[in-house]
Amino acid sequence: MKKTNAARILDRLKINYKLVEYTVDENDLSAEHLAETARLPVEKVYKTLVARGDRNGIFVCVVPGAVPLNLKKAAKASGNKKAAMVLMKELEPLTGYIRGGCSPLGMKKNYPVFIDESAFEQEKIFISAGQRGLQLHLTPSDLQKATGARAVPLT
Repeated sequence: MKKTNAARILDRLKINYKLVEYTVDENDLSAEHLAETARLPVEKVYKTLVARGDRNGIFVCVVPGAVPLNLKKAAKASGNKKAAMVLMKELEPLTGYIRGGCSPLGMKKNYPVFIDESAFEQEKIFISAGQRGLQLHLTPSDLQKATGARAVPLT
């Protein structure tokens, strides 16, 4: 299994994690489908979403895979009045990642990261390792440590 930039960052920080492979379905990149395919509990699968605020620019949200991001809560948490998801065509130029393989670790720039507070109810969560077909399994507090994220209500 090839290590991703996200995994190398965790290695450098001496953070424990596990890489989990799964089969990608290009027609369904949803977190729910990933959980079903990889036989993972859907409540432990978190997705990485990239948004743009009207005042502070780009920021990253890590939310439960089966739950939509509440843009009003995301805007408030990030110090913006309004927020919107970045356009799909902007995702790779902004982050270096493609849809279905976007990790909050190892983006082109260090954007502010916000983790939904529900993650901290889980012992460990799954997030993208930075490529389709690969997830990182780690504690929410270790993800917070590695990204400098704030835990906030986002859903």
